[in-house]
Amino acid sequence: MTVIILTNCPTGLRGFLTRWLLEVSPGVFVGRPSARIRETLWAEVREYAHEGRALLTYSTDTEQGYTFETHDHHWQPLDHEGITLIRRPSEQPTSPTASTTRPPRQGWSTTAKRRRYGR
Repeated sequence: MTVIILTNCPTGLRGFLTRWLLEVSPGVFVGRPSARIRETLWAEVREYAHEGRALLTYSTDTEQGYTFETHDHHWQPLDHEGITLIRRPSEQPTSPTASTTRPPRQGWSTTAKRRRYGR
Protein backbone atom coordinates (compact mmCIF):
# COMPACT_ATOMS: atom_id res chain seq x y z
CA MET A 1 0.00 0.00 0.00
CA THR A 2 1.25 3.45 -0.91
CA VAL A 3 -0.06 6.77 0.40
CA ILE A 4 1.02 10.20 -0.88
CA ILE A 5 -0.19 13.36 0.86
CA LEU A 6 0.21 16.73 -0.87
CA THR A 7 -0.18 20.15 0.72
CA ASN A 8 -0.14 23.41 -1.26
CA CYS A 9 0.93 21.72 -4.51
CA PRO A 10 -0.11 22.55 -8.09
CA THR A 11 -3.34 20.97 -9.33
CA GLY A 12 -1.46 19.54 -12.32
CA LEU A 13 0.56 17.38 -9.95
CA ARG A 14 -2.65 16.07 -8.40
CA GLY A 15 -3.95 15.23 -11.86
CA PHE A 16 -0.69 13.47 -12.69
CA LEU A 17 -0.95 11.26 -9.59
CA THR A 18 -4.53 10.23 -10.38
CA ARG A 19 -3.20 8.21 -13.31
CA TRP A 20 -1.80 5.60 -10.90
CA LEU A 21 -3.37 6.33 -7.52
CA LEU A 22 -6.88 6.98 -6.20
CA GLU A 23 -7.53 10.40 -4.62
CA VAL A 24 -9.65 9.55 -1.56
CA SER A 25 -9.62 13.09 -0.15
CA PRO A 26 -8.22 16.36 -1.52
CA GLY A 27 -4.45 15.87 -1.65
CA VAL A 28 -4.50 12.29 -0.29
CA PHE A 29 -3.65 9.53 -2.79
CA VAL A 30 -3.67 5.78 -2.10
CA GLY A 31 -2.84 2.79 -4.25
CA ARG A 32 -0.67 -0.24 -4.72
CA PRO A 33 1.83 0.55 -7.50
CA SER A 34 5.03 -1.41 -7.99
CA ALA A 35 8.24 -0.17 -6.36
CA ARG A 36 9.53 1.17 -9.68
CA ILE A 37 6.34 3.16 -10.32
CA ARG A 38 6.32 4.42 -6.71
CA GLU A 39 9.90 5.71 -7.05
CA THR A 40 9.06 7.39 -10.36
CA LEU A 41 5.97 9.03 -8.87
CA TRP A 42 7.94 10.27 -5.87
CA ALA A 43 10.63 11.74 -8.13
CA GLU A 44 7.93 13.62 -10.07
CA VAL A 45 6.35 14.85 -6.85
CA ARG A 46 9.68 16.20 -5.57
CA GLU A 47 10.34 17.91 -8.90
CA TYR A 48 6.94 19.55 -9.39
CA ALA A 49 5.84 20.28 -5.80
CA HIS A 50 7.57 23.70 -5.90
CA GLU A 51 6.74 25.46 -2.61
CA GLY A 52 4.33 22.69 -1.55
CA ARG A 53 4.92 19.86 0.88
CA ALA A 54 4.62 16.14 0.28
CA LEU A 55 4.67 12.97 2.35
CA LEU A 56 5.08 9.43 1.01
CA THR A 57 4.46 6.31 3.07
CA TYR A 58 4.52 2.72 1.83
CA SER A 59 4.62 -0.86 3.10
CA THR A 60 8.01 -2.50 3.70
CA ASP A 61 9.54 -5.36 5.65
CA THR A 62 10.50 -3.39 8.78
CA GLU A 63 9.52 -3.56 12.44
CA GLN A 64 6.75 -1.03 11.81
CA GLY A 65 5.64 -2.56 8.53
CA TYR A 66 5.98 0.72 6.65
CA THR A 67 8.36 3.58 5.98
CA PHE A 68 7.95 7.13 4.81
CA GLU A 69 9.73 10.00 3.11
CA THR A 70 9.11 13.72 3.26
CA HIS A 71 9.61 16.68 0.93
CA ASP A 72 9.88 20.24 2.35
CA HIS A 73 8.29 19.29 5.67
CA HIS A 74 9.29 20.93 8.92
CA TRP A 75 8.91 17.56 10.63
CA GLN A 76 11.70 15.16 9.68
CA PRO A 77 11.85 11.34 9.94
CA LEU A 78 14.47 10.04 12.37
CA ASP A 79 15.64 6.43 12.67
CA HIS A 80 15.82 5.35 16.32
CA GLU A 81 17.01 1.75 16.80
CA GLY A 82 15.18 0.50 13.72
CA ILE A 83 11.96 2.44 14.33
CA THR A 84 11.23 5.56 12.33
CA LEU A 85 10.05 8.47 14.43
CA ILE A 86 9.11 12.03 13.51
CA ARG A 87 11.20 14.89 14.88
CA ARG A 88 9.15 18.02 15.37
CA PRO A 89 11.01 21.33 15.29
CA SER A 90 11.18 23.16 18.59
CA GLU A 91 9.04 26.26 18.88
CA GLN A 92 11.64 29.00 19.26
CA PRO A 93 11.18 32.63 18.27
CA THR A 94 13.15 33.60 15.21
CA SER A 95 14.21 36.99 16.56
CA PRO A 96 14.30 38.76 19.93
CA THR A 97 11.52 41.14 18.87
CA ALA A 98 9.23 38.23 17.97
CA SER A 99 9.06 37.09 21.61
CA THR A 100 7.92 40.51 22.87
CA THR A 101 4.29 41.18 22.08
CA ARG A 102 2.46 44.43 22.58
CA PRO A 103 -0.95 44.47 24.23
CA PRO A 104 -3.87 45.23 21.91
CA ARG A 105 -4.67 48.88 21.34
CA GLN A 106 -7.72 50.29 23.10
CA GLY A 107 -10.57 52.07 21.37
CA TRP A 108 -12.09 51.97 17.91
CA SER A 109 -10.04 51.24 14.80
CA THR A 110 -9.92 53.82 12.02
CA THR A 111 -12.00 51.57 9.78
CA ALA A 112 -14.65 51.08 12.47
CA LYS A 113 -14.89 54.86 12.99
CA ARG A 114 -15.37 55.42 9.26
CA ARG A 115 -18.09 52.78 9.08
CA ARG A 116 -19.91 54.17 12.09
CA TYR A 117 -19.68 57.89 11.38
CA GLY A 118 -19.34 57.94 7.59
CA ARG A 119 -16.45 58.92 5.42
